[in-house]
Amino acid sequence: MMKWLDKLTVNTSRRLAQNSSRRSFLTRFGTALVGGAAIPLLPVARASAASSAEGMYPGVARQESGVKGDPGDPSQCDYWRYCAIDGFLCSCCGGTQNTCPPGTEMSPITWIGTCLNPEDGKNYIISYNDCCGTSSCGRCLCNRNERDTPIYRAQTNNDTNWCLGASSTVYTCSTAIVLGIATDSAG
Repeated sequence: MMKWLDKLTVNTSRRLAQNSSRRSFLTRFGTALVGGAAIPLLPVARASAASSAEGMYPGVARQESGVKGDPGDPSQCDYWRYCAIDGFLCSCCGGTQNTCPPGTEMSPITWIGTCLNPEDGKNYIISYNDCCGTSSCGRCLCNRNERDTPIYRAQTNNDTNWCLGASSTVYTCSTAIVLGIATDSAG
């Protein structure tokens, strides 16, 4: 078996050497290098970079929260309620900022954050509930860690798999539900 493979390799190498020169090999190799380096310069790459710089997720239409005085787009990571979220946005996965996608269930245990609504200047208590049951959505990943605490303060840590309280521990996406207005403890 090895004798046959050796003979094939020798014959193929000799045929290649007889039918091509070093100069033609270097020409083809150089063309491939320059051509490969030019791929990021194509207009498609520039359009993709422009849309990601704007914070837009390709293929996700602009959404409204349905609440009067609730500014922003729930399908974008810079939406005010998402100040402490870490995960895929349910609003991009078939649900909304308040509801899970069909076929999933909301975990009964959550992490809590306090986010500033730029419309009225008030801080709101936000409950971040993971939706569980199907494989990860994989769309609109958002990782904002404002006021995230170490894992030993689990109630305000966003790195925990909160699906442990649901019937399935498979994470799908995350919601951001307003619980109420945060009050100043000093006042």
